[in-house]
Amino acid sequence: MENIFSFTKNDLIKKFESDGKKKFMASQVFDWLYDKKVYNFDEFTNIKKENIEYLKDNFTSDFIKIIKVEEDTDVKKILFALADNQKIEAVLMMHNYGLSVCVSSQVGCNMGCKFCESGRLKKIRNLETYEMVQQIILISKYIKQRIDSCVIMGIGEPFDNYDNVINFIRIINDPKALSIGARHITVSTCGIVPKIKEFSSLDLQVNLAISLHAPNDKIRNEIMPISKAYNLNELMDVLDYYYEKTLRRITFEYVLLSGINDSKENAIELANLIKGKNAYVNLINYNETKNIDFKESKKINEFYDILKKNGIDVTVRRKFGNKISAACGQLRSKEV
Repeated sequence: MENIFSFTKNDLIKKFESDGKKKFMASQVFDWLYDKKVYNFDEFTNIKKENIEYLKDNFTSDFIKIIKVEEDTDVKKILFALADNQKIEAVLMMHNYGLSVCVSSQVGCNMGCKFCESGRLKKIRNLETYEMVQQIILISKYIKQRIDSCVIMGIGEPFDNYDNVINFIRIINDPKALSIGARHITVSTCGIVPKIKEFSSLDLQVNLAISLHAPNDKIRNEIMPISKAYNLNELMDVLDYYYEKTLRRITFEYVLLSGINDSKENAIELANLIKGKNAYVNLINYNETKNIDFKESKKINEFYDILKKNGIDVTVRRKFGNKISAACGQLRSKEV
């Protein structure tokens, strides 16, 4: 039986119609699940008894479970247990412009980025759509507040779980579901070129972020194995295609690693790489962990200034959550 939280409304309509049910029942079900927040099919009082039995025979509404919450200034890290006893983490970030959740898309990750703690646990499986949707539902319920934005930047590579992630985006963006605006949803990828091209053709207005972290293939090959499959020329070409199709601005994420990618020459090279693109760079302080030898760079201000002088729009990501291993690159870094 499939979990009903994995269905977009359109998919639910198709399922109902193929089973001889009226399509308006999809709107009724969405209203109970997402507006009234009632999850027991027997309590769907405006649906006929025979259709209640149909729902019970064909769907489940079982939830993943929150088993631990850790808190730091303006951030909460939430540990979830899945039905098969696997564990994932999500992060609630409290900004002055609203509440944002960083969602995981896989149990483990196969991308193998050398500086990322999450990748030390190899991919065990993809998350189902409902397991992503329920991260947001349960966090919202826990804090008794609405979630304003979502970044798909937790454990896993979203485009390695492409279909489920796209369904997830459609559900949380649906005004009759979680109603998170498209421009408040960001999906981050390390650069799976064919999936970026596929993503370019979708009718979505969400934001795309690229985990770049190096200005050339030599450095990127050393710290991000994905670069051996898709080099920077291929990545930049598909991003040009993405912009032509969507006219959406691209974010380049760049974590500064001491002695690796933080020199003046690296900054100039990065500026030359992305100059002329409708994009900006988000510089990230490296969050050190006991299991990985990379060190935080002390040159972030200098790096920032060089990019600015070379005409690049650049921001520095706010640093928070590192005390509870909830910062960028730290999820699932402590044994559960």
